[in-house]
Amino acid sequence: MEKLIMIKYGELTTKKENINLFITTLKQNISQKLKEENVLIHFDKGRMFIRVLNHNFASILNKLKEVFGIHEIVICYELKTLNLEEIKNELLSLIKEKDFHTFKVETKRSNKKIPKTSTEISSEVGGFILKNKEKVKVDVHHPELIIHLELRNTESYIYFESIEGLGGYPVSTLGKGILMLSGGIDSPVAGYMAIKRGVKLEALYFESPPHTSIEAKNKVIELAKVLSKYNNEIKLHVIHFTEIQEAIYKNIPHEYLITIMRRMMYRIAEIIASKSNAKILVNGESIGQVASQTLTSMKAINEVVKIPVIRPLACFDKLEIIEIAKKINTYETSILPFEDCCTIFVPKHPVINPDSKICEEYEKLIPYKDLIYNAIKGHEVIKIKEEKQQNFEDIL
Repeated sequence: MEKLIMIKYGELTTKKENINLFITTLKQNISQKLKEENVLIHFDKGRMFIRVLNHNFASILNKLKEVFGIHEIVICYELKTLNLEEIKNELLSLIKEKDFHTFKVETKRSNKKIPKTSTEISSEVGGFILKNKEKVKVDVHHPELIIHLELRNTESYIYFESIEGLGGYPVSTLGKGILMLSGGIDSPVAGYMAIKRGVKLEALYFESPPHTSIEAKNKVIELAKVLSKYNNEIKLHVIHFTEIQEAIYKNIPHEYLITIMRRMMYRIAEIIASKSNAKILVNGESIGQVASQTLTSMKAINEVVKIPVIRPLACFDKLEIIEIAKKINTYETSILPFEDCCTIFVPKHPVINPDSKICEEYEKLIPYKDLIYNAIKGHEVIKIKEEKQQNFEDIL
C-alpha cells in the first residue's frame, strides 16, 4: 500500500475531443510548480497521480493549491489489487486509529468489469467495518467519516478527505492576454480571474514620473509577484507615460482628460499585445464604478482598438471585488497610498457620456502617434517570478 496524491479534474472532463490538451497542459503546469520537489507524475483521462518520493507532502499540497485546472486534491492509498477481501483488510488497518462514531462508504467503480456494483461494494465494505470496528454505525446523511473507494483498471484507492482545488482551466490552454495592471484593487483581481480561465498573462503598467513615485511602481511589482504564483511567471511591461499625460493635460479640455488618457492607454496596450502575440486585453473595469466605466465611456474608449477587451469584473460590485482581493492576498498591497496614472490629474467633473467624434477632434491637438511610438520604443520589461514558499505547516 503506497501513499500518494490524487488530482481530480472537474471541469476539464467536459472537453471531450480536446481533453488531452487540457490534461497534458495541467501536467506541465504541475511539473513546473513542483520542479524543486522529488515527484513522479502520471495521468489518464480520469485522474492524475503524484508519487512523492521524499514524503514532503505538506510542501507539495501547498503548491498544488495555487494551480488552476485542479478540482480536488486528495491524499490517497494505492493498492495493487481489485480483490475486495484485500481491500477491506487494508482499509481496516487505515481506520484502526481514527476516532469516529458514524461513517459511510462511497465507491466509484470505473472498471465496469468488476461484477459487483458500486452500491453493493459500499454495502459490503460498510458491513465489514461494522463487524470489526467497535462502537460505530452507518450514517449516510451526516457521517463523521466518509470512506472513499475507487476501483480503477488494476488498482484500487482509499481516501478520506479532499482539499478543494482552484478549478478553472490550466494556464495557457486558452492563449495569452495583456493585463492592464494598475496599483488599485480591481486589476489584480481581474488578472486572477483571467488566469483561472486558462489565459496566460503578461502585464502592462503605466508610470508617470515625477507625478507617480517609485513606491507606486514597486507596489505594482509586488502585485505581479502575487499573480505569478498562479501564472508561473509574469512579464511586466512598464510604459513611461509622462509626456503623453502632460500633453493631454496641457492641450485638452479637462472634462475629457480621463477619456483621452484611456484611449491612449488602449492604443499602447494593443501594440504591446501584438508584439507579445496576445489575443486579448484584460482590465479591472466594473460597470459604473467611475466616470470612465459608464457604458458610453467604455464604448468611446474601446473603439480605438480592434483587439477584444475582457472585463472579468464588469458585473461585480466593489465589496465583491474586495472580498476576492483579500482571498488572493492582493488587498493590503493595493490599498497602499501611492498614486498611479489613473488617479493623478483627475478633473472635478469628468465627462460620463463622452462623444467619440469630440474625442477624435481633441486628439488632433496633440501629436499622439509620435508620443505613443516613443513611449513603446523606450519601455521597460521586468520578468517577475514566483517567490519561494517558506511555510507549509498549516496544510497537514
